[in-house]
Amino acid sequence: MIDFLVVIIALCLIFDFINGFHDSANSIATIVSTRVLTPFQAVLWAAFFNFIAFKILPAHKVAATVGGIGKPEIVTLTVLAGGLAGAIIWNLITWWKGIPTSSSHALMGGFAGAAIAKGGIAAINMDKISTTLLFIPLAPILGMVMAFAISILVINICKNMAYSKVDKYFRGLQLISSALYSIGHGSNDAQKSMGLVWIALIVTHHAGPNNELPTWVAVSCFSAMGLGTLLGGWRIVKTMGQKITKLRPFEGFCAESAGAATLFGTAALGIPVSTTHTITGSIMGAGLTKGLNAVKWGVAGSIVIAWILTIPASAIMGAAFYFILSYFIGG
Repeated sequence: MIDFLVVIIALCLIFDFINGFHDSANSIATIVSTRVLTPFQAVLWAAFFNFIAFKILPAHKVAATVGGIGKPEIVTLTVLAGGLAGAIIWNLITWWKGIPTSSSHALMGGFAGAAIAKGGIAAINMDKISTTLLFIPLAPILGMVMAFAISILVINICKNMAYSKVDKYFRGLQLISSALYSIGHGSNDAQKSMGLVWIALIVTHHAGPNNELPTWVAVSCFSAMGLGTLLGGWRIVKTMGQKITKLRPFEGFCAESAGAATLFGTAALGIPVSTTHTITGSIMGAGLTKGLNAVKWGVAGSIVIAWILTIPASAIMGAAFYFILSYFIGG
């Protein structure tokens, strides 16, 4: 049992590492595309703030939400392993294709699929997953609306300033907004795998449901994500930073600020949202200030299709891996 628990923890850390390099584009695409930082500088910046997020935002409400998706009497280590395997494979496929999908939704889809494979639809706590489903469209919309509003405000404040001065100021400010977004990204995404480690510890009676989450779990998950971000997911950066719309430093600042505000708010409420969806909506909102034609809606549409497919695809994979594992090692 202990050996299998170690495997589950290892899978969670592998998922976090892949999440880091898969979603590093979320944290660095805007600041790289505006040429405020080089790609290498940007991943160092993002990885550092991904990691220290566990100290800045120590509450673990998102972890509790994700850990509660499957009903306790149904969840086993085999269910967790199947769900993690499904999420990891889907993340690797979409990374290889350069598609900015949600690692968060892949994890929740894989976990839900494996739980359903074991106990049917009744194995899922619908109150936990319904909020997540609601925020699939809401997170990018919130990011878009806030980015558009911030951009309009900035444009009006700076309308009488020389462009060179605006560019200079917002190159500095974008360092701050990028750091804040990376903190929000780390606090939201690392908590999801923390929730599964916590459930694994409870299932194996190494912890009780009313105990506090061990510090080593948070440090391990945030470290794995930070390391993944450090290596970078370069295949997705171009899609996020250049193909949706062309950004200038002040627009990058507005997009990152809106994305950070959305992630801070949802983390405080314990709502596991997609950082990918959030920053994509924010980038589109910043681009909309230049008119509808400034956003490449065809690219955005293909991304949305991938979003829709993520949860069912990873759920199918999670269920498949659960059946395979349960055949060989039991459920």
